[in-house]
Amino acid sequence: MNNELTTAKEILNDVKKRGVDALGGSWEELRGELFSQEELAASALRVQLMTELAHTRHEQGISQRKLEELSGVNQPVIARMENGTNSPQLDTVLKVLGALGKTLAIIPLENVEA
Repeated sequence: MNNELTTAKEILNDVKKRGVDALGGSWEELRGELFSQEELAASALRVQLMTELAHTRHEQGISQRKLEELSGVNQPVIARMENGTNSPQLDTVLKVLGALGKTLAIIPLENVEA
């Protein structure tokens, strides 16, 4: 067991010395290999939407509990939406956005800011 621990520590120290190259490249390179452009775009859209939702809630001074009362969506669901640990159903997003005085809009992709 001591030999295995020593070996593991040596490998970890080697990785730390060599930096990201020890893992085969940057996170951006790895992400590009693991996910398609469509998956990356969908993820970016989810992050943008949930960030806007949380920002609007904070801007209006509404707690997650109060938003639960206003929207009918349970506070733990709101928390998971805001921290990105789940991918909520569209009707859930619309309920929360509606309670905040917002909605979704369908616009041509060329009008979307990068």
